[in-house]
Amino acid sequence: MIFRFIAAALAIAGLGACTAAEIPYDQEIAAWRADKDRFMRESSESPVVAADRASFPPLAYYPINQEYRVPASLTVARADDILEMQTSTGQRRKMQRIGALEFTVKGQPLKLTAFAEANDTELRRLFVPFHDLTNGSETYPGGRYLDLDRTATGVYDLDFNRAYHPFCVFNPTYDCPVPPRENRLPLPIRAGETLGRPK
Repeated sequence: MIFRFIAAALAIAGLGACTAAEIPYDQEIAAWRADKDRFMRESSESPVVAADRASFPPLAYYPINQEYRVPASLTVARADDILEMQTSTGQRRKMQRIGALEFTVKGQPLKLTAFAEANDTELRRLFVPFHDLTNGSETYPGGRYLDLDRTATGVYDLDFNRAYHPFCVFNPTYDCPVPPRENRLPLPIRAGETLGRPK
């Protein structure tokens, strides 16, 4: 599925959620963004059409804001909790609900469902697609994504500064999952990737 491809492609480009070196957070995120720009321009796995890669401009982001980096607690769902998730091309994909991530942003308690492919038996990564009130004006109307490495503790570093657009933003031939209704946040998340439009 497309989100697993995205996660694998970003890992190839060195864009994992954490870095081994102890560097200031702002520098870590800036380096992650620079690596992603390089991936979009240079990688054979880039969604950008090959002829357009060399001139592809840097991606646009909101300013780094640690208010949008919060701890989240995962309440695990039952193993057979399957959802058919719509995609950008009108297809439907069977996804397994792994559980609910509960967290607080700017004093507001929130919840997002974390998913994996229905046939994923290893569950090493969680896929968190979400809508928020920036969609359609400041960010892609179809929502954005987060990827999380699975933890043994059930506590996650939910960092919206790493929120990214699906690859179908850059190439409509990609089949991208659309965040389900349960993952619509009732506030604007002004962190992570943006379309670059004025707020």
